[in-house]
Amino acid sequence: MEEKEMTENELIPVAMQIILHAGNGRTKAQEAIKLAKENDFVAAKEALKAAKDNIVLAHKSQTAVIQNEAAGKSYEPCLLFTHAQDHLMTISSEVSLTKDLVEFFELITNKLEAN
Repeated sequence: MEEKEMTENELIPVAMQIILHAGNGRTKAQEAIKLAKENDFVAAKEALKAAKDNIVLAHKSQTAVIQNEAAGKSYEPCLLFTHAQDHLMTISSEVSLTKDLVEFFELITNKLEAN
């Protein structure tokens, strides 16, 4: 059987950047929830900002590839890049929901303290 030479797909480094930044976003979102549970809403909001900043970085990597494709550049199919996009969209939703949860924790805490 003839061995096929493997060439590195240029989307792999981009996929890794997306996965890295999205994963950092998830970690910061989880930290925000923990801080909100401890009633530290200032720190929770700072963690949320860091989560969003990481999502933006991941999204920029993805957008560059999409813009290149729209301009006519072709890429070899890359399962890792597809996974990275899925990872980003899932975590982006988690960060959005986390923002709502932190706001909810703060609202409930403020109402309880007012009574």
